[in-house]
Amino acid sequence: MPKNALYAQSGGVTAVINASAYGVISAARRHPDAIGTVYAAQNGILGALDEVLIDTAQLSDAELAALKTTPGGAFGSCRHKLRHGAELTRLFELFAAHDIGYLFYNGGGDSADTCLKVAEFAQYHGYDLTAVHVPKTIDNDLPHSDCSPGFGSVAKYVGTAIREAGLDVASMAASSTKVFILEVMGRHTGWIAASAGLAAQDNDASPHLILTPEVAFEPGRFLKAVKETIARVGYCTIVAAEGTRDAKGTFLSEAGGADAFGHIQLGGVAPILAKLIKDELGHKCHWAVADYLQRAARHIASGTDLAQAIAVGEAAVEFAVKGQRSVMPAIIREDSEPYRWRIDAVPLHDVANREKPLPRDYLDADGWRLSAAGRDYFAPLIVGEAPPPFVDGLPAYPRWQFSHMPKKLIPFERG
Repeated sequence: MPKNALYAQSGGVTAVINASAYGVISAARRHPDAIGTVYAAQNGILGALDEVLIDTAQLSDAELAALKTTPGGAFGSCRHKLRHGAELTRLFELFAAHDIGYLFYNGGGDSADTCLKVAEFAQYHGYDLTAVHVPKTIDNDLPHSDCSPGFGSVAKYVGTAIREAGLDVASMAASSTKVFILEVMGRHTGWIAASAGLAAQDNDASPHLILTPEVAFEPGRFLKAVKETIARVGYCTIVAAEGTRDAKGTFLSEAGGADAFGHIQLGGVAPILAKLIKDELGHKCHWAVADYLQRAARHIASGTDLAQAIAVGEAAVEFAVKGQRSVMPAIIREDSEPYRWRIDAVPLHDVANREKPLPRDYLDADGWRLSAAGRDYFAPLIVGEAPPPFVDGLPAYPRWQFSHMPKKLIPFERG
């Protein structure tokens, strides 16, 4: 008899995470002999613990297709570190109550760890569960995959933003702002910041300087580069990763506190850099923090990214129905020009709790700009336009509202 499946979104959402949901649900519908009902947990693993489930059969074909063009998490996401003991026990009570034999957990590195934890619990207790991690993260730091769904669209957004902002600054630099700083996400890795380097057609084009966690920040060297750029070009544009750190490994913008996974909260590196430049060089600076805008920008999503997001969702189901457990669909690059890729299964043991750093040779010798190797890597990932439908000049996005399944369990008291 077919077993039901649970799909959940986890962590920070992306412009194309719902495309992976589309991939999972549409592929599952093609395997009615293996997969019965696909339930989506409202607000990720928290919805599973609270037994707030959505029967995705209520999605019409048109609504299912709309997932491909909608940013954010249609079913809701969360940041929650699943705890051993009561929480894992509760999750398997949910599986038993709703005859769930498949788990498709859509998230980044921390989510891979959660998926593996659930899979190992099932194996230890003899529960028949096939758990597959569906990858996504704008940070692009999942190992054993050429890139992570969600990243290509962010790279396209930040490259566009700094190119356009650079033209703005250039037009006013003679009498006004000399420096513009764009702060992008990237706590431990500089993939996003480095990808913005695609916008620079030559050494005098924006962005002039890129700051990443992989290259230690030295104030004197930085100020010298800013000064030289202004002398040569007339202005300076900078893209800085939020996790930019000094030679001791200390975040420039550490604000104190940590989230459920122990990640240190970062305050904002852009205003710190702007103050340094103003105090030491006397130049007027403007800065912006891309923040949620970069990961929500479905209007400028990468066509490549969209195709890969759908593909990993579909592959997760195909792997599961073939009996492959505790794996993640990984994107394998076969060639760069033209860009060719395939999907392979990699063991979750090789993914969970691991990060893929930005290779140093993707930046030039100074660490300020993309190298030829970096440009070759990033360029295919932003190719292709995949705009959502527009109505009255604005993107037409659904406001998802779902009815929930009747509950079968007693309420769960989360600590």
